[in-house]
Amino acid sequence: MDDLRITLVQGDTRWHDPEGNRDYYGDLIAGLRGQTDLVVLPETFTSGFSNEAIAQAESMDGPTVAWLRAQAKALDAAVCGSVQLRDGEGVYNRMLFATPDGGLHTYDKRHLFRYGREHERYTAGRDRLTVEWRGWRICPLVCYDLRFPVFARNRYDVERPQQLDYDLLLFVANWPSARAYPWKTLLRARAIENLCYVAGLNRVGTDGNNLHYSGDSAVIDFLGQPISECTDEPVVVTTTLQAKELAAHRERFPAMLDGDAFELR
Repeated sequence: MDDLRITLVQGDTRWHDPEGNRDYYGDLIAGLRGQTDLVVLPETFTSGFSNEAIAQAESMDGPTVAWLRAQAKALDAAVCGSVQLRDGEGVYNRMLFATPDGGLHTYDKRHLFRYGREHERYTAGRDRLTVEWRGWRICPLVCYDLRFPVFARNRYDVERPQQLDYDLLLFVANWPSARAYPWKTLLRARAIENLCYVAGLNRVGTDGNNLHYSGDSAVIDFLGQPISECTDEPVVVTTTLQAKELAAHRERFPAMLDGDAFELR
């Protein structure tokens, strides 16, 4: 596979303002065509992390899904982020992964944030997703999922020599600054234990619940070393993931051969 350019869009999401957020994030990414392969937006980037925003939840044929697809086509890159979406009788914290050809992959956040009562209003997903994009296998997860290493575990496929489930583990989040140290620590742990790159994209600013977010978005390599790190300001940063370096590390240190076989349920 070739190298992959990934862009983290660390923004200050507007509270309960879907149209304003689409305009805001659209302006931030407008000039990226030809400069990136994958654009990452925060968790609940149209509303902020709010239980009350459930009343505004769109459907899959609503304006945000259409906007995301249009952005992917305009940028000739995949664009992803999570949104509160109503599907059937439930509302999901749904990760959307749109590609320039009109494709759309979805992942519903499995681990709902009990401390914030997310589990009382939203429906939990079940299945993990792996997306193949420009030669890379990518596993997108959402915020609180970061604390559950079994669900995120990279499994070795004995039928495909030297191949793991994914090459890039991706987290989008609204992770408050009060818990910044666990955020930064767990991103590194997930990269080391899964022999993969990890990208964690958080928001900044203060939301309508008066929670402050310090950003701390980062791209981490397979040794747990940061390739790029953000502070507490809105920023758009693009990082290139080195395919040959990842392959060489897995060949040099094939810990996946000693991993435990299991199934996710």
